[in-house]
Amino acid sequence: MGMDLEKAAERGNPSFVWRAGQERRLDWVQRYVPLRDRRILDVGCGVGMYTAAFRRYTPQVFGIEVELERAQEAQERAQGVAQALGETLPFTDDTFDLVFSHEVLEHVTDDRRCVQELVRVTRPGGRIAIFVPNRLYAFETHGLYWRGEYHFGNKFGINWLPTPWRNQLAPHVRAYTARGLRQLFANLPVRVIVHTQIYPGYDNIVARQPRLGKVLQGFTYALEKTPLRIFGLSHFLVLAVE
Repeated sequence: MGMDLEKAAERGNPSFVWRAGQERRLDWVQRYVPLRDRRILDVGCGVGMYTAAFRRYTPQVFGIEVELERAQEAQERAQGVAQALGETLPFTDDTFDLVFSHEVLEHVTDDRRCVQELVRVTRPGGRIAIFVPNRLYAFETHGLYWRGEYHFGNKFGINWLPTPWRNQLAPHVRAYTARGLRQLFANLPVRVIVHTQIYPGYDNIVARQPRLGKVLQGFTYALEKTPLRIFGLSHFLVLAVE
């Protein structure tokens, strides 16, 4: 089956297999968020890769996904998956210990409304963990539109263009500055636990050229411990709800 480019442009392309890069991101979450026996919501769960992974730690895992076919596939991996929008979560207030959002906010229609919903369904003392694209990363990973035609794949330099130009080439997806991401949570009852940036897992490169992949991992993972982390692939933000 070929890739649905229209859907890839609008919603992104979810992870269809669990690889080292996803495992590493899960490890990052575990550093700052207790998972054992917690009630967890995966917002924009795709086909359920992270939803299933959270079930290693607790049976109380739920997911929502806007695409019906993806939600149905996620149900095969984890119980409690429903079709819904991130801007209108079908849960009561103060329901979850952890609300997780992995590379989703950049695709929703109203990202401010979506984060309000994340906060609403998180209990006081609970955590929100978010990964979103970093505006300072050298590549736009969601492709671009050129002369009305969508081109899938990593595109160099787009995120570094002035905002009007960047948004003409990538109107289908957001990329966040650190300030812009945190501004989404302005005046909401949250405090920041950690906000940093992380580099890619390079799973495809490791599979094709293991030595090169290991060099890239070692070099860029070391950068995560320096100020140059600001050029990483994704923001990682964990907030406590008060």
